[in-house]
Amino acid sequence: MKRALVPLAAGFEEIEAITVIDLLRRGGVDVTVAGVDGAAITGAHGITVACDGVADGIDAMAFDALILPGGMPGTRHLGESRLVREWVGEFAKAGRLLAAICAAPVVLDACGALAGRRATSHPAHATEMQTCRYETSAVVRDGNVITSRGAGTAVEFAAALVEELVGADMARDILASIQYGARPAAGTR
Repeated sequence: MKRALVPLAAGFEEIEAITVIDLLRRGGVDVTVAGVDGAAITGAHGITVACDGVADGIDAMAFDALILPGGMPGTRHLGESRLVREWVGEFAKAGRLLAAICAAPVVLDACGALAGRRATSHPAHATEMQTCRYETSAVVRDGNVITSRGAGTAVEFAAALVEELVGADMARDILASIQYGARPAAGTR
């Protein structure tokens, strides 16, 4: 079973974090939510999440993927965390899956994990992406790195993570089960 680590810091974007956690767990991935600031973290829109543990007590290299949700000021807090920066460096060096959405790709970029790679972020943070080859696609994959634009692309981002960790069939099954992309027939409600 694949394992994913999702660190949360105060002010994280709830849609991005919960969508990733939910879809990965539906795909059979063992997801650990690690609180950077404690055991319960409140997001940017006042939703508090009980974490599985605190970041200080976690061996990140026991995981297959490190996934950073965005949001403000959550992303800034992730980038200020010595531990999160160390994890990003270790994952980059080991070639393990690194993923970030919205403002959080800025953390990957600042740690050198995006140097020369294709990547994206929320448009408001594009100028902060200094070392990558910036793109505007909803989800950008380059080797062991997956980045995405924001809350509106969270399902596509999470599906890309499921595909990478579990397989394309599982990702398609999950998207079908949640009716992602389904549109009502003309004349129906």
